[in-house]
Amino acid sequence: MKRTAIAKLYDWKEKSGRKPLIIRGARQVGKTWLMKAFAEEAFSRYVYINFEDDEVAKHLFEKDFDIERIILSLQIITGQVIDEQTLILFDELQEAPRGVTSLKYFYEKAPQYPIIAAGSLLGISLHKNNSFPVGKVEFMDLYPLSFPEFLDAVGESQLHQVLQKKDWGILSLFHDKLKNRLRQYYYIGGMPEAVKSFVEHKDYAAVTEVHQAILDSYDQDFSKHAPLAEVPRLRMVWRSIVAQLSKENRKFIYGLIKEGARAKEFELAIEWLSDAGLVYKVTRTKKGLLPLSTYEDIGAFKLFMLDVGLMRTMAKIPMQALLEGDALFCDFKGVLTEQYVMQQLRGIPNVGIHYWSAENSRGELDFLVQQENLIHPIEVKAEENLQSKSLSTFVKNNPGLHGIRFSMSLYREQDWMTNYPLYAVQVVMQ
Repeated sequence: MKRTAIAKLYDWKEKSGRKPLIIRGARQVGKTWLMKAFAEEAFSRYVYINFEDDEVAKHLFEKDFDIERIILSLQIITGQVIDEQTLILFDELQEAPRGVTSLKYFYEKAPQYPIIAAGSLLGISLHKNNSFPVGKVEFMDLYPLSFPEFLDAVGESQLHQVLQKKDWGILSLFHDKLKNRLRQYYYIGGMPEAVKSFVEHKDYAAVTEVHQAILDSYDQDFSKHAPLAEVPRLRMVWRSIVAQLSKENRKFIYGLIKEGARAKEFELAIEWLSDAGLVYKVTRTKKGLLPLSTYEDIGAFKLFMLDVGLMRTMAKIPMQALLEGDALFCDFKGVLTEQYVMQQLRGIPNVGIHYWSAENSRGELDFLVQQENLIHPIEVKAEENLQSKSLSTFVKNNPGLHGIRFSMSLYREQDWMTNYPLYAVQVVMQ
């Protein structure tokens, strides 16, 4: 399985003044696989320590941060010699008391040792009672496979290459094939285990079983990692997301969680899910001016899930509905499409994602994206309906901006807006 994130690891390896690297991401997005694959490719030797499984290693940092003692202990635990040419992999580091803090001392006292650490955001982002090594570590975020990565995984690398070149003439010849692969992606999503299952078995029912196992593991993590008092509220928010996004106006409504619910009851639960990487919060912005964060309306937001395939399973949309396009898929296609677009955008570094709606509620843009000093108004269409009244009005009222519409239609350029096929979201925006 190819992951484009591995290129970032090579950049990190060659960087002058390299710091220990923390790979962040939700459980089961492929952090362990990625760092092991990189270690085998880029280093002659590496050691791997999983602090969730190794009770001895778990207590390694409790006594002190004497690096010489720690390295000697790691050699005993792994049975391998560790020198400056050895990549040290720390997995589930949040399970070791003071483990995250130890990275500061590796950077300050022994920067010659290359270290990559990983752990679900359920642990690292909520690590308590220890000082976090601010400025002493680097971060890399890992997400589920993007659609271009999915194409590689299912044997469509040549299509991926053409897509990367944005050769719209050639892509038009394979438009139907790419649309069918995109519908597959809506069903399977980008969780590595689900993609691997499909590639090996071509069994959609087995994919759903993988999704359900992942969802069950997240539910168990709520009890393991979250404050006990928050667990019921976490589950209520988590289980409401499909209903929230299924509304015509996808703005998060607390009353959908339970009758009479208020923001203050559920703010911590939403923050916890967001920090864990399980949901993405997209906030409304009032204006299309730089920087968009200045004009945020923090009380109005949408919550998306981390993966379109997991959402499809939570919504209980069967294979036939999605791949054959029956009435049930028609009801949910807008939800899945918007989730898909957000997911592709989220995987692009340094992108600020918001949405816009008019004060009088007459008009809404699905996404308003900031990349450095550029603002992109984006409208999402699940099929080939090319009416874009809100996008047209927004661009007209914000001179200098060029609209982007993603739909199932072919590439088309206009003076005020460009239509791109949905399968090209990431390559267009990256």
